[in-house]
Amino acid sequence: MSTIEKQIEIDLPTTTVYNQWTQFEEFPKFMEGVQEVQQLQDDRLFWRAEVAGVEKEWYATIAKQIPDQIVSWRSEVGVDAGGMVTFRPLGGDRTEVTLSVSYEPEDLAESVGDKLGFLSRRVEGDLKRFKEFIEARGTETGAWRGTISHVS
Repeated sequence: MSTIEKQIEIDLPTTTVYNQWTQFEEFPKFMEGVQEVQQLQDDRLFWRAEVAGVEKEWYATIAKQIPDQIVSWRSEVGVDAGGMVTFRPLGGDRTEVTLSVSYEPEDLAESVGDKLGFLSRRVEGDLKRFKEFIEARGTETGAWRGTISHVS
């Protein structure tokens, strides 16, 4: 399984940045290849995205969510993936966002793409576009402040 970790600093308060990240259905606006995200329940999402030129669909469970700190998830069915995003206040209304994504390539094309760093560049680009999206708005499009903690 491949794991990619990237960080970015955003010029907004942690609460604003975190609140925007909880708006999963907005992800197609800044995540490359993500065509649709539906929030089915507080802790369950449906994803549709293009991965290595192939449309894929999967369900994911949010395993842990603590406001202004962390959101972690794991795929249920379909793509073997998971990840975690953390939020760290830097002071002066700045926030460090760290995104870690784990993904199991399913075929040769995905394995080659992984070796060539396509996923790494995609994750980095997604964080940059998220930064541009939220900083341009200056405020979140919504918020979900609940806590989730699934014991595995």
